[in-house]
Amino acid sequence: MHKGAEKRKEKANACQLIRFNSPNDASPAFLDVLAKVFLTLRNSLTFASILLNKKKNINDPLYGFLTLPYDILFDLIEHPYFQRLRRIRQLGMSHLVFPGANHTRFHHALGALFLMNEAIKNLRIKGVDISEEEAEGACIAILLHDIGHGPFSHTLEHTIVKGVHHEDISLAMMERLNREFKGRLSIAIQIFQDTYSKKFLHQLVSSQLDMDRLDYLRRDSFYTGVSEGVVSSDRIIKMLHVKDDNLVVEEKGIYSIEKFIIARRLMYWQVYLHKTVVAAEELLLKILIRAKELAGQGEALFCTPAFHYFLYNESGRQDKVLSDKELEMFSLLDDNDVMSSIKVWMNHPDPVLATLCFNMIHRKLPKIQVQKTAFSKEQVKEEQEKVAKKLDVPLHEIQYFVYTGKLENNAYDSSTQGIGLLLKSGEVIDIAEASDNYNLNALKQSVRKHFLCSYK
Repeated sequence: MHKGAEKRKEKANACQLIRFNSPNDASPAFLDVLAKVFLTLRNSLTFASILLNKKKNINDPLYGFLTLPYDILFDLIEHPYFQRLRRIRQLGMSHLVFPGANHTRFHHALGALFLMNEAIKNLRIKGVDISEEEAEGACIAILLHDIGHGPFSHTLEHTIVKGVHHEDISLAMMERLNREFKGRLSIAIQIFQDTYSKKFLHQLVSSQLDMDRLDYLRRDSFYTGVSEGVVSSDRIIKMLHVKDDNLVVEEKGIYSIEKFIIARRLMYWQVYLHKTVVAAEELLLKILIRAKELAGQGEALFCTPAFHYFLYNESGRQDKVLSDKELEMFSLLDDNDVMSSIKVWMNHPDPVLATLCFNMIHRKLPKIQVQKTAFSKEQVKEEQEKVAKKLDVPLHEIQYFVYTGKLENNAYDSSTQGIGLLLKSGEVIDIAEASDNYNLNALKQSVRKHFLCSYK
């Protein structure tokens, strides 16, 4: 369309809008003047900001109303990369055990953003120097920290894209967004990568006591109904301070931190590593492994274009970098792609894939045994022979129905950087040294258990 014609059409639309909202006796000349004023104002940034208030209030079941402190956060939330998180479950397959656990990474990211904003306000009150650019960068970093999660979060972490962690994909997406937003995410990326000069800002995003963990413990506890995960996030944030560029907790907050560490330990055993949850997630892994095996043999499998790309291409490499094509396809991938495929695969000619998918859709999960010591080769072989006979499965394919693995729970790791406790004297010591809770030192030790999955 010619530019002159476009302007005439635009003006006509403006006149129609103004005429609709004006008194019936308004003259055509008056309406024409109003239309010109409207078009002038509409094209100005000031008027645009009036029409679109980006400091939205979002109602969250944990914290109440969350207000977005910076306009760019609204734009990032509206971006397709972030909207995809609405379709990524926070707790993988946990909803098969805890029916309420259907919350998403979208929920969690907004909650972590709220806590970050509260932490920054609290630290500023205590005299910690945080500029507006740094505060905005920290908020962006925590908002986007999980943007690279794939379907069902951690469950398929290294199966869909081999050798590439979700944090590497998050970084790649943030760098792409930084180009789109003309460098506005540069500080956020530095904070996310821990290359920014103020180290405590990265610790707010990722550390033994960060806004990520504070939110997911409370949120996962709320949606699963497991009360052991409830922590006093507001009190912990009030106790935060900065000493020698490190995030620390004031001495009077010691008991809240003790409860936080213990709550994390309990949530791992009761939710994240719950044996039935593990059985469901292992079943999902076996389905994807079998599908990839068949795809490698040239079998035609129903799947969405994005899922097809990763199923039939060995994506991922040692340098942890995704190509532009891989990133584009990954940004279209979510839980729905996987589950819709599994529903169709129930009728696939391959009996192994069809059986596994039927079991997933109808929640026929494998039985799981958990113990402190590893299962012997004899135990595993005996179980495999038993199940192979019962299910009429060839022994060379029995690994899809009988298999072993390990569980690891490490509630508090002070080997790299623990949680510093700021004493009244100004000295900073590790929380485990200061605590009179003898269990806290025990929580520093990683606990491993072994499991055996099979169909009885």
